[in-house]
Parts: sequence; structure tokens; C-alpha cells
Amino acid sequence: MVIPVHDVNPARRTPWVTYALILANVLVFLFTPGMTGSATGDGSLVQMCDLQAFLDHWAAVPQELLQHRMPRLVPTGAVGVGPQGPGCVVAPPGYDKSPELSVLTAMFLHGGWLHLLGNMLFLWIFGNNVEDRMGHVPFLLFYGVCGYAATYGFALLNADSGAPLIGASGAIAGVLGAYLVLYPRARVWVLVPFLIFLPLRLPAWLVLGFWFGLQAVYSSGGAVSDAGTVAYVAHVVGFVVGMLIAWPLRRGTPPPPEPRGLLFGRRARPGW
Repeated sequence: MVIPVHDVNPARRTPWVTYALILANVLVFLFTPGMTGSATGDGSLVQMCDLQAFLDHWAAVPQELLQHRMPRLVPTGAVGVGPQGPGCVVAPPGYDKSPELSVLTAMFLHGGWLHLLGNMLFLWIFGNNVEDRMGHVPFLLFYGVCGYAATYGFALLNADSGAPLIGASGAIAGVLGAYLVLYPRARVWVLVPFLIFLPLRLPAWLVLGFWFGLQAVYSSGGAVSDAGTVAYVAHVVGFVVGMLIAWPLRRGTPPPPEPRGLLFGRRARPGW
């Protein structure tokens, strides 16, 4: 997988919404109970139970989205000792949860540092130009629509899943789809792992088309974005929805600067 690091496509105005979304995601991650220990792999049982209770409360769960009812028992965050040893205590939920609202809150939750930083990197690189083209408020609405479409799309294909679905990946996939439609010829600096990380400047259609192709192939596994799995189906749905919404904006979109050829290594660096 190529790693994007920069695009040669300057924005005309400051992308305040993109910056705010990145800041909100980072702050929520830092204040998520038990996430620090879970992310480093050395969390205590208390931290793990606290995190599980938090995610069940605020994450989107396909069964809840489609059936509109809470499970009979949920983690409380407490630790107890049962016949099989210590574990997380479960009890009837002591709170009311809106499945529809949980889609929004789940978009700001992440399963670890790698999950968070990967999503924020893609939003940082590609979000500013899409926001610049759409405008601040329309971009925020667009981001939310893509996130909701991705989550419900995944839920419809995994109706029996009771695992929490978290992450901004579906919404950010929509941003990538919009960028591909609006700026297919923009050049993107990427790092390609080939013995070492080789810097290349490639067209956006190649970088994002390759990314989407991988998601489409991996989506056959249909896993949930939890501790160690990814909701590839949500990525595919979000990407397609983003493309469809951005399609009418293709006309009138100013073209990005066009560097000469495909450069790599030291020869390419002066062209940032």
C-alpha cells in the first residue's frame, strides 16, 4: 500500500472544517477511557472493561441500527470474578442509546493510534481541496452524509453483527471519492515500500484508484472495524457515495497545477 504524504494542489482558502475534524478526532481519542492501555497492548483488565463499556455505549452496532433495540446485557465497565475467572461485568443497560445518533459519535472513535493517524493523514491531505471546492458548511454536511451512508451500508450487509463499528474511515473514504472526481490529475507525493520507502509523485487517479481497488478486494472478508479488523465494505460505500455527490461539481472545478512528468527520488523534491 502506498502512503500519501502531500498533494500538489494548493487550496484557495483555509480548510477550517478539515482542521476542526482532525482536532476533534484526536481529542476524543485522547479522552477515550482505557484507550491508551489498549492501544499499546499493555492495558489492565480494568482499562479493557472500561473501554468495552464505553464503545458499546457510543459506537454504532449493526443489530441496533437495523432492529432499533438495545441488547439485554451490556458491559458496565466493572470487573468481576466468575466461574472462568476475572472478567468484565455485564448487566441490563442503565442508559438510553439512540442508534441513529451512535453513527455520528462512532465517527469520532478509533481503535488505536495507527487507526487514528492513518485516517487523519488521508483527511489532512485530501480534505482541504474538497472543502475548498464545496465550501465549509456543505463540506461538513457532505462528510456526515458519507459517514452515515458507509455505516448503514455496512450494517445492511452485516445485519446480525453485534460488534461495535467505529472510525472515521467511511466518511474519509467519501472525501477520497470526491477528490478523485474533482482532481483526478492532481499529483500526489507517496512513499512506496520497496526495500526502502521510495518517494514518487503520482496522479491522484492512480493513487486513489489503487486504494479503492484494494478496499473492494478486501471487502469480500466483510470484517468489522473493531480491535483488529476493518470494515472494508464501509470504505467502498463511502467512496462511491462521495463520488456521486461530487460528480455535479466537476464542471467549474479549477484544474490543479500540472508538474512535468512523473519524478522520483531527489530529482522530484524541488517540485513540491
